[in-house]
Amino acid sequence: MLAGFSLGSALGGLVAERERSAAAAHVRLALVATAVLMALSPTLLGAIHALGARGTVGMLVSVVLAFFPASVCVTIPSPFLAKLAVEARPGHEGSSLGLVLAAGSAGAIMGSILSGFVALPLIGSTATFAVCGATALLCLPFVRVRPESGAAPDAAANLRSGAVVGATAFVLLAGVVSAPACRYESGLSCLHVEQSGAEKRLFSDRTIQAAERVGPDGAPLGDGSELALSYAEALWAWMDRDLGPAPSVLFVGGGGYTLPTRLLADRPEARAIAVEIDPLVTKVVRDHLPRAASMIEAEGYDADGGETATDGRLGLVHADGRVFLNETEHRFDAAVMDAFSSDTVPAHLVTVETYERLREIVDGPVYVNLIDRPDGPLARGVHAILTEVYPHVRALQGPLSVRGRANVILAASPEPLAELASAPEGYAPVTISPARAFTDDRGWVGHR
Repeated sequence: MLAGFSLGSALGGLVAERERSAAAAHVRLALVATAVLMALSPTLLGAIHALGARGTVGMLVSVVLAFFPASVCVTIPSPFLAKLAVEARPGHEGSSLGLVLAAGSAGAIMGSILSGFVALPLIGSTATFAVCGATALLCLPFVRVRPESGAAPDAAANLRSGAVVGATAFVLLAGVVSAPACRYESGLSCLHVEQSGAEKRLFSDRTIQAAERVGPDGAPLGDGSELALSYAEALWAWMDRDLGPAPSVLFVGGGGYTLPTRLLADRPEARAIAVEIDPLVTKVVRDHLPRAASMIEAEGYDADGGETATDGRLGLVHADGRVFLNETEHRFDAAVMDAFSSDTVPAHLVTVETYERLREIVDGPVYVNLIDRPDGPLARGVHAILTEVYPHVRALQGPLSVRGRANVILAASPEPLAELASAPEGYAPVTISPARAFTDDRGWVGHR
Protein backbone atom coordinates (compact mmCIF):
# COMPACT_ATOMS: atom_id res chain seq x y z
CA MET A 1 0.00 0.00 0.00
CA LEU A 2 2.86 2.38 0.72
CA ALA A 3 4.16 1.66 -2.76
CA GLY A 4 0.70 2.53 -4.09
CA PHE A 5 0.70 5.78 -2.14
CA SER A 6 4.12 6.64 -3.58
CA LEU A 7 3.06 5.91 -7.15
CA GLY A 8 -0.19 7.80 -6.64
CA SER A 9 1.68 10.86 -5.36
CA ALA A 10 4.00 10.78 -8.38
CA LEU A 11 1.09 10.50 -10.82
CA GLY A 12 -0.81 13.14 -8.88
CA GLY A 13 2.10 15.52 -9.31
CA LEU A 14 1.85 15.15 -13.07
CA VAL A 15 -1.90 15.70 -12.89
CA ALA A 16 -1.48 18.83 -10.77
CA GLU A 17 0.71 20.44 -13.47
CA ARG A 18 -2.11 20.32 -16.01
CA GLU A 19 -4.54 23.13 -16.72
CA ARG A 20 -6.85 23.65 -13.73
CA SER A 21 -10.07 22.23 -15.16
CA ALA A 22 -8.29 19.23 -16.72
CA ALA A 23 -6.50 18.50 -13.46
CA ALA A 24 -9.75 18.73 -11.50
CA ALA A 25 -11.42 16.33 -13.93
CA HIS A 26 -8.64 13.78 -13.44
CA VAL A 27 -8.85 14.14 -9.67
CA ARG A 28 -12.58 13.52 -9.77
CA LEU A 29 -11.99 10.44 -11.93
CA ALA A 30 -9.42 9.17 -9.42
CA LEU A 31 -11.95 9.57 -6.58
CA VAL A 32 -14.58 7.65 -8.54
CA ALA A 33 -12.08 4.89 -9.29
CA THR A 34 -11.14 4.76 -5.59
CA ALA A 35 -14.78 4.33 -4.62
CA VAL A 36 -15.39 1.50 -7.07
CA LEU A 37 -12.15 -0.31 -6.22
CA MET A 38 -12.83 -0.08 -2.49
CA ALA A 39 -16.30 -1.54 -2.96
CA LEU A 40 -14.81 -4.38 -5.04
CA SER A 41 -12.07 -5.21 -2.50
CA PRO A 42 -14.01 -7.80 -0.42
CA THR A 43 -15.06 -9.66 -3.57
CA LEU A 44 -11.48 -9.66 -4.87
CA LEU A 45 -10.14 -10.91 -1.54
CA GLY A 46 -12.67 -13.73 -1.50
CA ALA A 47 -11.82 -14.74 -5.06
CA ILE A 48 -8.08 -14.69 -4.37
CA HIS A 49 -8.55 -16.86 -1.29
CA ALA A 50 -10.78 -19.27 -3.22
CA LEU A 51 -8.00 -19.65 -5.80
CA GLY A 52 -5.70 -20.95 -3.06
CA ALA A 53 -3.60 -17.90 -2.11
CA ARG A 54 -2.15 -18.58 1.35
CA GLY A 55 0.75 -17.62 3.58
CA THR A 56 3.08 -14.70 2.94
CA VAL A 57 2.92 -15.07 -0.84
CA GLY A 58 -0.87 -15.18 -0.72
CA MET A 59 -0.91 -12.08 1.46
CA LEU A 60 1.31 -10.19 -0.99
CA VAL A 61 -0.85 -11.23 -3.94
CA SER A 62 -3.99 -10.19 -2.06
CA VAL A 63 -2.54 -6.79 -1.16
CA VAL A 64 -1.30 -6.08 -4.69
CA LEU A 65 -4.52 -7.07 -6.42
CA ALA A 66 -7.09 -5.86 -3.89
CA PHE A 67 -5.50 -2.76 -2.36
CA PHE A 68 -2.66 -1.48 -4.56
CA PRO A 69 -4.87 0.02 -7.32
CA ALA A 70 -7.10 1.77 -4.76
CA SER A 71 -4.09 3.11 -2.85
CA VAL A 72 -2.74 4.60 -6.08
CA CYS A 73 -6.03 6.27 -6.98
CA VAL A 74 -6.76 7.65 -3.52
CA THR A 75 -3.39 9.44 -3.43
CA ILE A 76 -3.60 11.08 -6.86
CA PRO A 77 -5.64 14.09 -5.58
CA SER A 78 -3.07 15.03 -2.89
CA PRO A 79 -0.57 17.06 -5.02
CA PHE A 80 -3.46 18.90 -6.71
CA LEU A 81 -4.98 19.83 -3.36
CA ALA A 82 -1.57 20.90 -2.05
CA LYS A 83 -1.10 23.12 -5.10
CA LEU A 84 -4.51 24.74 -4.55
CA ALA A 85 -3.70 25.39 -0.90
CA VAL A 86 -0.35 27.01 -1.73
CA GLU A 87 -1.83 29.20 -4.48
CA ALA A 88 -4.69 30.32 -2.21
CA ARG A 89 -2.35 32.03 0.28
CA PRO A 90 0.44 33.90 -1.51
CA GLY A 91 3.31 34.57 0.83
CA HIS A 92 2.30 31.74 3.16
CA GLU A 93 3.27 28.81 1.00
CA GLY A 94 5.18 26.99 3.75
CA SER A 95 2.38 27.07 6.31
CA SER A 96 -0.20 26.17 3.66
CA LEU A 97 1.75 23.11 2.61
CA GLY A 98 2.35 22.19 6.25
CA LEU A 99 -1.38 22.33 6.99
CA VAL A 100 -2.13 20.09 4.01
CA LEU A 101 0.42 17.52 5.16
CA ALA A 102 -0.85 17.70 8.75
CA ALA A 103 -4.43 17.22 7.57
CA GLY A 104 -3.36 14.18 5.58
CA SER A 105 -1.63 12.61 8.58
CA ALA A 106 -4.55 13.39 10.89
CA GLY A 107 -6.97 11.89 8.39
CA ALA A 108 -4.88 8.70 8.15
CA ILE A 109 -4.85 8.36 11.94
CA MET A 110 -8.57 8.96 12.31
CA GLY A 111 -9.36 6.65 9.42
CA SER A 112 -7.35 3.84 10.97
CA ILE A 113 -9.04 4.29 14.34
CA LEU A 114 -12.57 4.55 12.94
CA SER A 115 -12.21 1.61 10.57
CA GLY A 116 -10.32 -0.74 12.91
CA PHE A 117 -12.04 -0.02 16.21
CA VAL A 118 -15.49 1.26 15.20
CA ALA A 119 -16.60 0.28 11.71
CA LEU A 120 -15.19 -3.25 11.46
CA PRO A 121 -16.64 -4.48 14.78
CA LEU A 122 -20.00 -2.76 14.18
CA ILE A 123 -20.74 -3.29 10.48
CA GLY A 124 -18.10 -5.72 9.16
CA SER A 125 -15.49 -5.43 6.45
CA THR A 126 -17.80 -5.43 3.40
CA ALA A 127 -19.83 -2.47 4.65
CA THR A 128 -16.66 -0.74 5.89
CA PHE A 129 -15.12 -0.88 2.43
CA ALA A 130 -18.38 0.48 0.98
CA VAL A 131 -18.35 3.34 3.49
CA CYS A 132 -14.77 4.17 2.48
CA GLY A 133 -15.87 4.24 -1.14
CA ALA A 134 -18.85 6.45 -0.31
CA THR A 135 -16.53 8.83 1.57
CA ALA A 136 -14.42 9.19 -1.58
CA LEU A 137 -17.55 10.05 -3.55
CA LEU A 138 -18.57 12.65 -0.97
CA CYS A 139 -15.38 14.53 -1.80
CA LEU A 140 -16.47 15.07 -5.41
CA PRO A 141 -18.57 18.22 -4.83
CA PHE A 142 -15.47 19.93 -3.39
CA VAL A 143 -13.50 19.33 -6.60
CA ARG A 144 -15.44 21.32 -9.16
CA VAL A 145 -14.79 21.41 -12.89
CA ARG A 146 -15.92 24.88 -14.00
CA PRO A 147 -16.65 25.27 -17.71
CA GLU A 148 -15.93 28.56 -19.37
CA SER A 149 -18.64 31.18 -18.93
CA GLY A 150 -21.60 30.52 -21.20
CA ALA A 151 -20.23 27.23 -22.48
CA ALA A 152 -22.54 24.24 -22.55
CA PRO A 153 -21.40 21.02 -20.93
CA ASP A 154 -19.57 18.89 -23.46
CA ALA A 155 -19.86 15.16 -24.00
CA ALA A 156 -16.92 14.48 -21.71
CA ALA A 157 -18.61 16.37 -18.87
CA ASN A 158 -21.80 14.40 -19.39
CA LEU A 159 -19.79 11.18 -19.39
CA ARG A 160 -18.10 12.15 -16.14
CA SER A 161 -21.46 12.91 -14.54
CA GLY A 162 -22.79 9.55 -15.66
CA ALA A 163 -19.72 7.83 -14.23
CA VAL A 164 -20.28 9.51 -10.87
CA VAL A 165 -23.93 8.43 -10.77
CA GLY A 166 -23.00 4.88 -11.79
CA ALA A 167 -20.21 4.66 -9.23
CA THR A 168 -22.50 5.95 -6.49
CA ALA A 169 -25.12 3.33 -7.31
CA PHE A 170 -22.49 0.58 -7.44
CA VAL A 171 -20.94 1.49 -4.09
CA LEU A 172 -24.32 1.69 -2.37
CA LEU A 173 -25.37 -1.64 -3.90
CA ALA A 174 -22.10 -3.27 -2.83
CA GLY A 175 -22.57 -2.13 0.75
CA VAL A 176 -26.19 -3.25 1.00
CA VAL A 177 -26.42 -6.37 -1.17
CA SER A 178 -22.96 -7.99 -1.03
CA ALA A 179 -22.62 -10.97 1.25
CA PRO A 180 -20.47 -10.25 4.30
CA ALA A 181 -16.88 -11.46 4.08
CA CYS A 182 -17.23 -13.06 7.52
CA ARG A 183 -20.17 -14.58 9.32
CA TYR A 184 -18.90 -13.05 12.55
CA GLU A 185 -16.37 -10.27 12.51
CA SER A 186 -14.47 -8.03 14.90
CA GLY A 187 -11.37 -5.93 14.48
CA LEU A 188 -9.37 -9.07 15.36
CA SER A 189 -11.20 -12.07 13.92
CA CYS A 190 -13.08 -13.23 10.85
CA LEU A 191 -15.08 -16.22 12.08
CA HIS A 192 -17.20 -18.87 10.41
CA VAL A 193 -19.08 -21.80 11.89
CA GLU A 194 -19.78 -24.77 9.62
CA GLN A 195 -21.49 -28.11 10.05
CA SER A 196 -19.49 -30.95 8.49
CA GLY A 197 -21.21 -34.28 8.97
CA ALA A 198 -21.40 -34.86 12.70
CA GLU A 199 -18.95 -32.04 13.49
CA LYS A 200 -19.59 -28.38 14.23
CA ARG A 201 -16.41 -26.55 13.21
CA LEU A 202 -15.13 -23.10 14.16
CA PHE A 203 -12.90 -21.32 11.62
CA SER A 204 -10.90 -18.15 12.13
CA ASP A 205 -9.57 -16.51 8.97
CA ARG A 206 -10.51 -19.74 7.14
CA THR A 207 -8.26 -21.82 9.43
CA ILE A 208 -10.00 -24.42 11.59
CA GLN A 209 -9.66 -23.58 15.28
CA ALA A 210 -11.92 -26.07 17.03
CA ALA A 211 -14.64 -28.66 16.49
CA GLU A 212 -17.21 -30.60 18.46
CA ARG A 213 -19.23 -33.67 17.52
CA VAL A 214 -22.93 -32.84 17.51
CA GLY A 215 -26.13 -34.58 16.51
CA PRO A 216 -28.78 -33.39 14.02
CA ASP A 217 -30.49 -31.48 16.82
CA GLY A 218 -27.26 -29.64 17.70
CA ALA A 219 -26.79 -31.53 20.98
CA PRO A 220 -23.29 -32.88 21.73
CA LEU A 221 -22.60 -36.49 20.80
CA GLY A 222 -20.87 -38.95 23.11
CA ASP A 223 -19.53 -38.27 26.56
CA GLY A 224 -16.85 -35.82 25.46
CA SER A 225 -14.00 -38.30 25.98
CA GLU A 226 -12.99 -37.97 22.32
CA LEU A 227 -11.86 -34.66 20.87
CA ALA A 228 -12.83 -33.93 17.27
CA LEU A 229 -9.47 -32.56 16.09
CA SER A 230 -6.40 -34.78 16.11
CA TYR A 231 -4.01 -32.08 17.32
CA ALA A 232 -6.24 -31.54 20.37
CA GLU A 233 -6.17 -35.31 20.99
CA ALA A 234 -2.36 -35.22 20.83
CA LEU A 235 -2.16 -32.35 23.31
CA TRP A 236 -4.63 -34.03 25.62
CA ALA A 237 -2.73 -37.33 25.51
CA TRP A 238 0.32 -35.57 26.93
CA MET A 239 -1.68 -33.55 29.46
CA ASP A 240 -3.65 -36.58 30.63
CA ARG A 241 -0.44 -38.51 31.24
CA ASP A 242 1.50 -35.70 32.97
CA LEU A 243 -1.06 -33.83 35.09
CA GLY A 244 -2.30 -34.85 38.51
CA PRO A 245 -5.92 -35.01 39.71
CA ALA A 246 -6.20 -31.31 40.65
CA PRO A 247 -3.96 -29.23 38.36
CA SER A 248 -4.17 -25.51 37.73
CA VAL A 249 -3.62 -24.99 34.00
CA LEU A 250 -3.11 -21.84 31.94
CA PHE A 251 -4.39 -21.84 28.34
CA VAL A 252 -3.03 -19.02 26.16
CA GLY A 253 -5.43 -19.00 23.22
CA GLY A 254 -9.01 -19.89 24.06
CA GLY A 255 -10.12 -20.85 20.56
CA GLY A 256 -13.02 -23.27 20.90
CA TYR A 257 -12.32 -23.93 24.61
CA THR A 258 -12.31 -27.66 23.83
CA LEU A 259 -9.15 -28.49 25.81
CA PRO A 260 -10.16 -26.53 28.95
CA THR A 261 -13.56 -28.23 28.71
CA ARG A 262 -11.96 -31.67 28.43
CA LEU A 263 -9.64 -31.00 31.36
CA LEU A 264 -12.39 -29.78 33.71
CA ALA A 265 -14.78 -32.57 32.68
CA ASP A 266 -12.15 -35.25 33.27
CA ARG A 267 -10.76 -33.81 36.51
CA PRO A 268 -13.45 -32.41 38.85
CA GLU A 269 -10.80 -30.79 41.06
CA ALA A 270 -8.91 -29.11 38.20
CA ARG A 271 -8.93 -25.38 37.55
CA ALA A 272 -8.06 -23.42 34.43
CA ILE A 273 -7.64 -19.89 33.15
CA ALA A 274 -8.13 -19.36 29.41
CA VAL A 275 -6.71 -16.20 27.85
CA GLU A 276 -8.46 -15.27 24.59
CA ILE A 277 -7.73 -11.91 23.01
CA ASP A 278 -11.06 -11.56 21.20
CA PRO A 279 -14.34 -11.58 23.18
CA LEU A 280 -16.18 -12.37 19.93
CA VAL A 281 -14.54 -15.81 19.84
CA THR A 282 -15.96 -16.61 23.29
CA LYS A 283 -19.40 -15.38 22.24
CA VAL A 284 -19.40 -17.53 19.10
CA VAL A 285 -18.31 -20.57 21.13
CA ARG A 286 -21.16 -19.94 23.59
CA ASP A 287 -23.62 -19.83 20.69
CA HIS A 288 -22.38 -22.74 18.57
CA LEU A 289 -20.19 -25.26 20.43
CA PRO A 290 -22.60 -26.85 22.92
CA ARG A 291 -20.16 -28.81 25.10
CA ALA A 292 -17.79 -25.88 25.60
CA ALA A 293 -20.76 -23.53 26.03
CA SER A 294 -22.14 -25.73 28.82
CA MET A 295 -18.80 -25.73 30.61
CA ILE A 296 -18.46 -21.95 30.32
CA GLU A 297 -22.01 -21.55 31.62
CA ALA A 298 -21.45 -23.89 34.55
CA GLU A 299 -17.89 -23.05 35.56
CA GLY A 300 -16.88 -19.85 33.77
CA TYR A 301 -16.12 -16.63 35.58
CA ASP A 302 -14.63 -13.29 34.55
CA ALA A 303 -11.07 -13.63 35.81
CA ASP A 304 -10.06 -10.13 34.71
CA GLY A 305 -13.24 -8.41 35.87
CA GLY A 306 -13.05 -8.80 39.63
CA GLU A 307 -14.55 -12.28 39.99
CA THR A 308 -12.48 -14.94 41.75
CA ALA A 309 -11.93 -18.69 41.49
CA THR A 310 -14.67 -19.20 44.07
CA ASP A 311 -17.11 -18.29 41.29
CA GLY A 312 -16.11 -21.24 39.10
CA ARG A 313 -13.28 -23.40 37.80
CA LEU A 314 -12.77 -21.78 34.37
CA GLY A 315 -11.44 -18.24 34.46
CA LEU A 316 -12.04 -16.24 31.28
CA VAL A 317 -9.58 -13.47 30.41
CA HIS A 318 -10.01 -11.37 27.28
CA ALA A 319 -6.56 -9.91 26.80
CA ASP A 320 -3.38 -10.33 24.79
CA GLY A 321 -1.58 -13.44 26.01
CA ARG A 322 1.78 -11.69 26.44
CA VAL A 323 0.22 -8.88 28.45
CA PHE A 324 -1.47 -11.41 30.73
CA LEU A 325 1.78 -13.31 31.23
CA ASN A 326 3.65 -10.15 32.14
CA GLU A 327 1.01 -8.92 34.60
CA THR A 328 -0.47 -12.02 36.23
CA GLU A 329 0.22 -12.93 39.84
CA HIS A 330 -1.23 -16.44 39.43
CA ARG A 331 0.85 -19.60 39.53
CA PHE A 332 0.08 -22.68 37.47
CA ASP A 333 0.98 -26.35 37.36
CA ALA A 334 1.04 -26.44 33.55
CA ALA A 335 0.42 -24.24 30.50
CA VAL A 336 -0.86 -24.76 26.96
CA MET A 337 0.30 -22.29 24.30
CA ASP A 338 -2.26 -22.56 21.50
CA ALA A 339 -2.72 -18.98 20.27
CA PHE A 340 -2.96 -18.27 16.55
CA SER A 341 -3.37 -15.33 14.22
CA SER A 342 -4.81 -16.81 11.02
CA ASP A 343 -2.68 -19.94 10.54
CA THR A 344 0.46 -18.91 12.38
CA VAL A 345 1.55 -17.93 15.87
CA PRO A 346 1.79 -14.25 16.89
CA ALA A 347 5.49 -13.40 16.94
CA HIS A 348 5.47 -11.87 20.42
CA LEU A 349 4.28 -15.18 21.89
CA VAL A 350 7.22 -17.19 20.55
CA THR A 351 10.26 -15.52 22.06
CA VAL A 352 12.77 -16.49 24.71
CA GLU A 353 11.43 -13.71 26.92
CA THR A 354 7.89 -15.12 26.73
CA TYR A 355 8.97 -18.58 27.82
CA GLU A 356 11.29 -17.27 30.51
CA ARG A 357 8.26 -15.57 31.99
CA LEU A 358 6.27 -18.80 31.65
CA ARG A 359 9.02 -20.65 33.50
CA GLU A 360 8.63 -18.14 36.35
CA ILE A 361 4.87 -18.69 36.81
CA VAL A 362 4.43 -22.32 35.68
CA ASP A 363 5.86 -25.03 37.91
CA GLY A 364 5.36 -27.94 35.52
CA PRO A 365 5.22 -28.73 31.80
CA VAL A 366 4.41 -26.37 28.96
CA TYR A 367 2.70 -27.68 25.81
CA VAL A 368 2.94 -25.78 22.51
CA ASN A 369 0.89 -26.22 19.32
CA LEU A 370 2.38 -24.97 16.05
CA ILE A 371 1.63 -25.34 12.34
CA ASP A 372 4.71 -25.56 10.13
CA ARG A 373 6.52 -27.53 7.47
CA PRO A 374 8.46 -30.59 8.67
CA ASP A 375 11.49 -29.22 10.50
CA GLY A 376 10.33 -25.77 9.39
CA PRO A 377 11.65 -22.40 10.60
CA LEU A 378 8.89 -21.81 13.17
CA ALA A 379 9.23 -25.28 14.70
CA ARG A 380 13.03 -24.97 14.80
CA GLY A 381 12.92 -21.50 16.38
CA VAL A 382 10.41 -22.46 19.08
CA HIS A 383 12.22 -25.74 19.76
CA ALA A 384 15.41 -23.70 20.25
CA ILE A 385 13.58 -21.46 22.73
CA LEU A 386 12.34 -24.41 24.74
CA THR A 387 15.71 -26.16 24.83
CA GLU A 388 17.26 -22.91 26.08
CA VAL A 389 14.70 -22.45 28.86
CA TYR A 390 13.87 -26.06 29.81
CA PRO A 391 16.12 -29.09 30.31
CA HIS A 392 13.65 -31.59 28.81
CA VAL A 393 11.87 -31.10 25.45
CA ARG A 394 10.01 -33.53 23.20
CA ALA A 395 8.29 -33.07 19.82
CA LEU A 396 5.41 -34.78 18.06
CA GLN A 397 4.37 -34.18 14.45
CA GLY A 398 1.01 -34.86 12.83
CA PRO A 399 0.06 -35.76 9.26
CA LEU A 400 0.90 -33.36 6.45
CA SER A 401 -1.83 -31.23 4.90
CA VAL A 402 -2.16 -30.66 1.16
CA ARG A 403 -0.04 -27.52 1.67
CA GLY A 404 2.81 -29.58 3.11
CA ARG A 405 2.35 -28.37 6.67
CA ALA A 406 1.49 -30.19 9.88
CA ASN A 407 0.69 -29.65 13.53
CA VAL A 408 3.89 -29.82 15.58
CA ILE A 409 3.26 -30.41 19.28
CA LEU A 410 6.11 -29.55 21.63
CA ALA A 411 6.31 -30.42 25.31
CA ALA A 412 8.88 -28.88 27.66
CA SER A 413 9.35 -29.53 31.34
CA PRO A 414 11.72 -29.06 34.28
CA GLU A 415 11.36 -32.82 34.84
CA PRO A 416 12.03 -35.67 32.37
CA LEU A 417 9.26 -36.41 29.88
CA ALA A 418 8.60 -39.96 28.74
CA GLU A 419 7.42 -40.69 25.21
CA LEU A 420 3.70 -41.19 24.74
CA ALA A 421 2.67 -44.83 24.91
CA SER A 422 0.10 -44.14 22.19
CA ALA A 423 -0.52 -41.07 20.05
CA PRO A 424 -3.39 -40.16 17.71
CA GLU A 425 -3.24 -41.72 14.26
CA GLY A 426 -0.67 -39.99 12.07
CA TYR A 427 1.29 -38.51 15.01
CA ALA A 428 4.80 -39.63 15.78
CA PRO A 429 7.90 -38.36 17.60
CA VAL A 430 10.08 -36.15 15.44
CA THR A 431 13.59 -34.72 15.65
CA ILE A 432 13.91 -30.98 15.10
CA SER A 433 17.15 -29.41 13.92
CA PRO A 434 19.05 -26.84 15.99
CA ALA A 435 18.35 -23.19 15.16
CA ARG A 436 18.51 -19.66 16.53
CA ALA A 437 16.00 -19.06 19.31
CA PHE A 438 13.56 -16.24 18.59
CA THR A 439 13.80 -13.19 20.86
CA ASP A 440 11.87 -9.96 21.22
CA ASP A 441 14.56 -8.24 19.15
CA ARG A 442 14.92 -10.96 16.50
CA GLY A 443 11.64 -12.76 16.28
CA TRP A 444 9.44 -14.86 14.06
CA VAL A 445 8.35 -13.08 10.87
CA GLY A 446 5.97 -15.60 9.32
CA HIS A 447 5.91 -18.32 6.68
CA ARG A 448 7.77 -17.50 3.47
